[in-house]
Amino acid sequence: MAAYLQWRRFVFFDRETVKEAPGPDGAGGKPFTLPPGIAVCDSGRGSLVFGDILRGGGIWFLPRSLQLSSFQAYKLRVTHLYQLKQHSILVSVGEDEEGINPLVKVWNLDKRDGGNPLCTRIFPAIPGNKPTVVSCLTVHENLNFMAIGFADGSVVLTKGDITRDRHSKTQILHEGSFPVTGLAFRQSGKTTHLFVVTTENIQCYMLSVKDYPHLELDTHGCGLRCSSLSDPSQDLQFIVAGNECVYLYQPDERGPCFAFEGQKLIVHWYRGYLIIVSKDLKTSPKSEFAGNEAQNSDKQVLNIYDLCNKFIAYSSIFDDIVDVLAEWGSLYVLTRDGKIHVLQEKDTQTKLEACKSMLFRKNLFEMAINLAKSHHLDSDGLSEIFRQYGDHLYNKGNHDGAIQQYIRTIGKLEPSYVIRKFLDAQRIHNLTAYLQTLHLQSLANADHTTLLLNCYTKLKDSSKLEEFIKTSESEVRFDVETAIKVLRQAGYYSHAVYLAEKHTHHEWYLKIQLEDIKNYQEALHYIGKLPFDQAESNMKRYGKTLMHHVPNETTELLKVLCTDYQPSGENEGPGMLEGRKANSEEFIPVFANNSRELKAFLEHMTEVQADSPQGVYDTLLELRLQNWAHEQDEQIKEKLHDEALTLLKSGRFKTVFDKALVLCQMHNFKDGVLYLYEQGKLFQQIMHYHMQNEQYKKVIEVCELYGDQEACLWEQSLGYFARKEEDCKEYIAAVLKHIESKNLMPPLLVVQTLAHNSTATLSVIKDYLVNKLQKQSHQIEQDAQRIQKYREETARIRQEIEELKASPKIFQKTKCSICTSALELPSVHFLCGHSFHQHCFESYSESDSECPTCMPENRKVMDMIRAQEQKRDLHDQFQHQLKCANDGFSVVADYFGRGVFNKLTLITDLPTGKAATTIEAGLQRELLIHTKRST
Repeated sequence: MAAYLQWRRFVFFDRETVKEAPGPDGAGGKPFTLPPGIAVCDSGRGSLVFGDILRGGGIWFLPRSLQLSSFQAYKLRVTHLYQLKQHSILVSVGEDEEGINPLVKVWNLDKRDGGNPLCTRIFPAIPGNKPTVVSCLTVHENLNFMAIGFADGSVVLTKGDITRDRHSKTQILHEGSFPVTGLAFRQSGKTTHLFVVTTENIQCYMLSVKDYPHLELDTHGCGLRCSSLSDPSQDLQFIVAGNECVYLYQPDERGPCFAFEGQKLIVHWYRGYLIIVSKDLKTSPKSEFAGNEAQNSDKQVLNIYDLCNKFIAYSSIFDDIVDVLAEWGSLYVLTRDGKIHVLQEKDTQTKLEACKSMLFRKNLFEMAINLAKSHHLDSDGLSEIFRQYGDHLYNKGNHDGAIQQYIRTIGKLEPSYVIRKFLDAQRIHNLTAYLQTLHLQSLANADHTTLLLNCYTKLKDSSKLEEFIKTSESEVRFDVETAIKVLRQAGYYSHAVYLAEKHTHHEWYLKIQLEDIKNYQEALHYIGKLPFDQAESNMKRYGKTLMHHVPNETTELLKVLCTDYQPSGENEGPGMLEGRKANSEEFIPVFANNSRELKAFLEHMTEVQADSPQGVYDTLLELRLQNWAHEQDEQIKEKLHDEALTLLKSGRFKTVFDKALVLCQMHNFKDGVLYLYEQGKLFQQIMHYHMQNEQYKKVIEVCELYGDQEACLWEQSLGYFARKEEDCKEYIAAVLKHIESKNLMPPLLVVQTLAHNSTATLSVIKDYLVNKLQKQSHQIEQDAQRIQKYREETARIRQEIEELKASPKIFQKTKCSICTSALELPSVHFLCGHSFHQHCFESYSESDSECPTCMPENRKVMDMIRAQEQKRDLHDQFQHQLKCANDGFSVVADYFGRGVFNKLTLITDLPTGKAATTIEAGLQRELLIHTKRST
């Protein structure tokens, strides 16, 4: 039982008197007054409804515009009104004649009959054969139930469509000895209950079950209009107001009660508030029949209670209240003098501001919180109350209670505000609770996660720590990477590894395993389960460490990674995707200081992948050369020699010839160097190599093998032997013999070359000089004969020209020069002496003015003449461009590329079996590849 004297009082309503609207002249503002005689009233559907007793049974409607209207409902008086809230249906009880003859009328306010609402049903309100006074009336909002209470204790229930006679059934539901003072329907789902209260008891009927079973809830009742039904905020409880207490009832039991003293006159429920009109305590006691007929001079108190938060929202004194109505979002208090007073509820913010200062000042935070919740204050406002409540408890030293209030501010209050208060080591458990909730609501950042984990580690609460980190993946409410860092720093390696593995933070998992736990085997096994890209990147990052501690296993994993990698956790099968391959060259640095494993890895790669990167072959060659150079055992050294040479001969070093050559030279691998020289056509280097090693026979062999490809070898060998002070006559003779046969050097140059050798006497070159002089003498004779021949031919030609100019030409040919048949007329003759049949000439001649037989030779001569003229023109043009150009070398290079400087060779005789048309203009250009000394 709650004593209302202890309840706080507030003024959550503004009181005003309803006044008339101003008239056209601006006058107005007088209090609005109802006609006298109003005794019953109700509200709904946008109007206040009044019924009079003294003025002939009229029903009055007062809309918001205060334009009062009425119609004659009864001939004598109206005693009861009930306006449905969801339908435009008004039910009234009144009298048309003297005596106890109450009539029930149902009005449809949406339909009209002669200007008045349509009365759809009329029936007498008599509970049997004995007339009695109607005490109360209620109607169900579904229009299927209507209950009428009588002063003799009877209750009549009408079931069915209450607006029509033929569709409803009326019966006596309750009979008793005490007047019925209140009725109320309660609908919960499909279950309908009817509360019946008399002056002495309270009963509840279940109308949704046949025979209407009932239950007596209490053995005391209340006066007229002292009962009501609450809204869903109070679970639709039936409220009964006695003079000492107010009781709340469920259909099957009595609920809480509140000690509100005083004689109750009127009880209503409005928007979560309980409205009670009672007599002032200074007035006389109640009358016999529930005290509902107060004298006009009595003062009455109207209290508005908030039962949930246990405070009085409003209290005021009125003079002789007729009833309290609720419409248009406000309360309207009708007094006996015809005035209407409106109670307008203040807005939520105004109410809270009005009460918060008082509540906070008196430290009534719980009441402030409940008040804010019941008025649906937004989360920001509630958070501020929680914060102030938390501050109050914190200052009092109640840290446990304070942290609970601060937890309720999460999402609104900055977490740092709370964290700073509880950083003291004595309050670490409170801080832990706050941080846990912060993470549960997914509002924590990385710093909060760090702080919470540090709290766990400081408290050494391993169970809480495990519970925090071992949540399922869908429930993770913290930054995993931050948690791993903190756990690692605190030495909780197993927890950190668990988080890293569960949330696929591969880098952190491997870093902890390798740097902290030193579990190299497990780290290597973990990498083998990763997808290809991650396995590749982690092997590049940690490969050196793994190679140092577990070289064999690391090498095997690298072999797989670079050939046909499949994560070890995947099931093998025909549907498995084709494995991917890493670039083996990129993993060579991993094998630093592990040459044995590197050699095995590289040899494996060259065996299974012939197209391995060039760096693999280069490194393998270097390894084999190193092993060969440092090996002391001759048999093993020979084997290593063969392996290195075989690798060189594999053809994999054509594109990196220089690199392979440098490696062989660094390790003094003679056979490899010579092989590479030969492959690179570096014949001079081969010869120089033998020269440096003074291998004279090898020098001669090189000249014999490659002298045809590079003639200067013979010249260089001659110079080499000429510089030797040793007796090299044998080798010099061999060289001179070849130089002579190929005419590689002028004799004078040979003599000058050998002049520096003190051991080379004249006898060494005697034979060479004699042979050379003989050949030159023979050449001179041949040249003299050719000159004489050209002179005689020139004289002959000049003579022929003179004869052609001065003497007639006699054509004595008897055969055609083409078909060799006897010459017949018509015939064609040329000055050159050739004659042709006319038809042969026309068939074979390309020009009417040229001899077909002489034409090829003549064309060669003409082409040569034109070429000489063109070359003369080119010379002039070339000289002009060379003088004018800024870059003379580019001009020379351009002409050189066009073949201007190429040597011309005149072809005087046609090759056998080749047509004359295959040679154009009798000229060929020889490509100038290299220059050599002329003899």
